[in-house]
Amino acid sequence: MASFFSDFGLMWYLEELKKKEFVKFKEFLKQEILQLGMKRVSWTEVKKASRQDLANLLLKHYEEKQAWDMTFRFFQMINRKDLIERAKREIDGYQKLYRVHLKTKLTHDNSRVFHMSIQDFLKEEINENDYDCFENIFQSNRSESKPQVMFLSGVAGTGKTLTLKRLMLAWIEGLVFPHKFSYIFYFCCQEVKQLKTASLAELISREWPSPSAPIDEILSEPEKLLFIIDSLEGMECDLFKRESELCDNCMEKQPVNLLLSCLLRRKMLPESSLLISTTPENFEKISNMIEYTHVKKITGLKESNMKVCFHRLFQDRDIAREVFSLVRENEQLFVICQVPVLCWMVATCLKEQIEKGKDPVSICRRTTSLYTTHIFSLFIPQSAHSPSKKSQDQLQGLCSLAAEGMWTDTFVFDEEALRRNGIMDSDISTLLDIGLLANIRESENSYVFLHPSIQEVCAAIFYLLKSHMDHPTQDVKSIETLMFTFLKKVNVQWNFWGCFIFGLLHESEQKKLEAFFGHQISQEVKHLLYQCLETISDNAELQEQIDGMKLFYCLFEMEDVAFLVQAMNCVEQINFVAKNYSDIIVAAYCLKHCSTLKKLSFSTRNLLNEEQGYREKLLTGWEHICSVLLSSKDIQELQLKDTYLNEAAFSVLYNNLAFHNSTLNVLVANNVFLCEKYFFFELIRYCNLLYLDLSLTFLSHSDVKLLCDVLNQAECNIEKLVLANCSLSEKCWDYLSEVLRRNKTLSHLDISSNDLKDEGLKVLCGALTLPDSVLNSLWLDACELTGACCEDLASSLTHCKTLWAINLMKNDLDYSGLVVLCEALKQQTCPTYALGLRITDFDTETQAFLVAEEEKNPCLNIISGV
Repeated sequence: MASFFSDFGLMWYLEELKKKEFVKFKEFLKQEILQLGMKRVSWTEVKKASRQDLANLLLKHYEEKQAWDMTFRFFQMINRKDLIERAKREIDGYQKLYRVHLKTKLTHDNSRVFHMSIQDFLKEEINENDYDCFENIFQSNRSESKPQVMFLSGVAGTGKTLTLKRLMLAWIEGLVFPHKFSYIFYFCCQEVKQLKTASLAELISREWPSPSAPIDEILSEPEKLLFIIDSLEGMECDLFKRESELCDNCMEKQPVNLLLSCLLRRKMLPESSLLISTTPENFEKISNMIEYTHVKKITGLKESNMKVCFHRLFQDRDIAREVFSLVRENEQLFVICQVPVLCWMVATCLKEQIEKGKDPVSICRRTTSLYTTHIFSLFIPQSAHSPSKKSQDQLQGLCSLAAEGMWTDTFVFDEEALRRNGIMDSDISTLLDIGLLANIRESENSYVFLHPSIQEVCAAIFYLLKSHMDHPTQDVKSIETLMFTFLKKVNVQWNFWGCFIFGLLHESEQKKLEAFFGHQISQEVKHLLYQCLETISDNAELQEQIDGMKLFYCLFEMEDVAFLVQAMNCVEQINFVAKNYSDIIVAAYCLKHCSTLKKLSFSTRNLLNEEQGYREKLLTGWEHICSVLLSSKDIQELQLKDTYLNEAAFSVLYNNLAFHNSTLNVLVANNVFLCEKYFFFELIRYCNLLYLDLSLTFLSHSDVKLLCDVLNQAECNIEKLVLANCSLSEKCWDYLSEVLRRNKTLSHLDISSNDLKDEGLKVLCGALTLPDSVLNSLWLDACELTGACCEDLASSLTHCKTLWAINLMKNDLDYSGLVVLCEALKQQTCPTYALGLRITDFDTETQAFLVAEEEKNPCLNIISGV
């Protein structure tokens, strides 16, 4: 009982009392002290004490058993038997038993996954400050009606699982959530999906120390449960199911992906809290389907942590400094080292190669080189120069297993899968000892690769050794199917697979493979990859689907300029998003060799405004990216999205476009921040544009005046102008009205999602009533219009003979206004007139009217929006 109080505290029980009950509790305490002559506590202190203060007073002045007995009697007297029963259950030790078990399990999990050398390398003290954000998010708050749902977002391997397990250890030690959660249950999606079907009760029981878990007791207070769902990208949860199809019964067995959907959609145990880890790509994909309260990003090890890790491994500080400097200069290796276990792999590999007298610079040539060096060295003893036949077979079996796992979306393997791929029972201990495989559950024979990227490189090696037709399962597909799947990002868990295949085609990697396996490696793969690129070049729709950054990284890993030039001249359109400095360098490496591009679409976010360390290198990379606008003589479309252009970056873009490119006719600049927009509008003047889209880019009234000055020039040929969601102000409508009066090429204007209002539309309609107006279509979605604007629109339709389409979705129009508008449409001579309205915005009477008008007027087509 004493341990119960020391571990769980009295404060939580006092917090459960209502205000009047808490006052009564104090009164009973006062009477108890006076009647029994117990050790006196100052009544003044008691009267002023908060719940936490009172708990501290009781435990300070009385023995824990005595304090508990007294509390128990008082709860009985104020009729809070529920608290008594709950306390009895807890005193029985369920919670303490579970915490002890969980601590043992977490400690053993780490020892099974990591060698002691890795644990020493990554040795970190639990820092209470690291968990402040979790404590603040999940803190008890009586005014908060909703339970908390938090996402932990980070690229694969950056330490999300390590963070979650340390968080659980911190909870066990009482550093976080000491009274918030009675139980925390951890579900890894990669493991759970192996079960196929299960109930929530069964998943909980798997985590319990004995076969029979007290499910009723655990579920009796769902608000005191935290479910940690790790690696959600590893589970295809059906988040589109209708609520009626979801189950709220924790005892009912169902497919595990549906079970997790019931938790995520809050159909099952909606009072519980959730902590979900996933990759940024998967978070973007599902964030609109799950109601969440917070997001925390995990970026992996900081540079200072990496340095500490290297110094732990290398005895000589000077050598450690030199080796880390080598890694720091290679941006791809540096990014890899943000992943704790891969940081250990890189450092260990370099240390071993230096000890063998080999040049670490050549090993750091590309990412593939370091992985293969590490993997091959694990199978060759220090005293040997080549691997044994047994080692060759073991690695070949491991590569076969890896390929099967990639195609079947499996990262946790049982012994049957190992045997199917040629790994015998006697081989397992060897693979565990050298650290390529890890045993994740002591009670089950379940195995994982040390890191998903190691599985990917092994899966890549498989294709250099064998054809997919030689694999023991039919799940493994051809290398062509693999590359299309990889480049189109169909599978979000394929992070490096395609890149490793290209990397293995480098001459030095071919020699490594031949030396290890003792035979020449087929060159057919290189030919097949080129055929894939040719297929892409012949299919414009396929090119639209290709992720440019994936392609760039593949070609970068290969480091073959001749192949790179051939490959880049296979594509006429490229779309990519550069998220970090490494992406800029890799994109620049490829694009500076491209000469056939017709369409370029990209985003560099805020990278070009990087303040620390990279600015000069970033600008050089940006120059190479922009050089494609000159080297590709027939480029017709340029799209910049979510890109911050500082003065230097814009100058580079300007110099590559102005006076040099007469073929560009489509320019899209969405959410682009420019240091000086005057030069941007000057740039428009020099380009022979037909289509200009500045959506989501803030434009002041002076910016709009500059733009309209360009549009009003006789040599301007722009036919379509999109200024949606540009925060246009009241002064802008006069400028745009002047354009509608003077410009004789502009046929489409989109000013949706701006604060136009009826008054602004009246100004524009004044220009549209002129007999020589040439506008064909006007997009006015979400412009805060009312039914009053319909008179002006009707007048425009009566006078303007070219206007045939108006989009009015998401505006507050009314029945009377639409009657006026439809009457004007009857006088039109256009073969077809399109009117964009969201039918569901209107009442039943108005909907019936619109349907009737469309039936009566064969020229009218009402386009219904969502």
